[in-house]
Amino acid sequence: MEEKTVDVLGLDIGKYELHAVLIQGERMVRKSVGNTQAGHEQLLRWLINRKAKEAHVCLEATGSYGIAVAEFLHDRGYLVSVVNPMQIKAFGHSELVRTKTDAVDAALIARFCRATQPMRWQPPPAHIRELRALVRRRETLTELVTAEGNRLEAATTTEVRRSIRAVVRNLRAELKRLEAEIDRHVDQHPDLRAQVDRLDEIPGFGELTAVKVIAETHAFMVCNSSKEIVAFAGLNPRLYQSGSIVRRGRISRIGNPALRKALYYAALSAKRHAAYFRPFVARLQAAGKRPKVIITAIMRKLLILAFQLTKTQTHFNPAYGS
Repeated sequence: MEEKTVDVLGLDIGKYELHAVLIQGERMVRKSVGNTQAGHEQLLRWLINRKAKEAHVCLEATGSYGIAVAEFLHDRGYLVSVVNPMQIKAFGHSELVRTKTDAVDAALIARFCRATQPMRWQPPPAHIRELRALVRRRETLTELVTAEGNRLEAATTTEVRRSIRAVVRNLRAELKRLEAEIDRHVDQHPDLRAQVDRLDEIPGFGELTAVKVIAETHAFMVCNSSKEIVAFAGLNPRLYQSGSIVRRGRISRIGNPALRKALYYAALSAKRHAAYFRPFVARLQAAGKRPKVIITAIMRKLLILAFQLTKTQTHFNPAYGS
């Protein structure tokens, strides 16, 4: 009996647009929609009209722009895979693909999906999704306040300065309201409150950093090991190997930038103020490590410590050596 070929959908994700390539048997069809809720609904209707209700959907893990459509299609019963862009790139090299356009990329992702059948992606639970959305909105408001503050310093007329101050007041009021909503959301979910309190004990962390780390790691459900969570954050070193030469370089940065940003500020605080990390910092300094390297090492240790405390459901013990 001939095995049925599964339909595959490759999605190339842009900030404003999605390029889709659907492979059904030997036939390939294309569709472009906006990267909005309306665009996602349009993509779904297109798939249904194409009788592709069981298609395997594949997209690259390229940041926040693909999360919404991945969750949208997953929630409607599709098998969704979110894969490392380097895997797609390597697959393209194996096919000697030299042209790069959105449509070509979408077709490449679809062929990769058919050839490798990547593992199923599991989105976070609804309450983690909401926390992540609230935290990211807070980050946006914080950046807007900073940007307006910089404009205020450069403003030269009374009316412009008045306008900027009014905008800053409104932004700060909304920021305060949003922070209260984040606290309320965490308090409404005992598992979140327990995890935030646990991570808040880590030197260099605070409640806000704990909330950010939980939101961006989906409460550490994205990975099963310390090595995986470090790679997820993009804090793993690049490896160069040629013949007998093996060299580790800078961090890969192929990971979650929002998570790295939260850990960066936590590491700065830990380096300056946390007695727990002083022996660790002293060892690295004695080994001649540069300040940026030391900060990155602290970021990794903070993340691994948070991961281990979460997985073992234990509290931070300062008696453990850094």
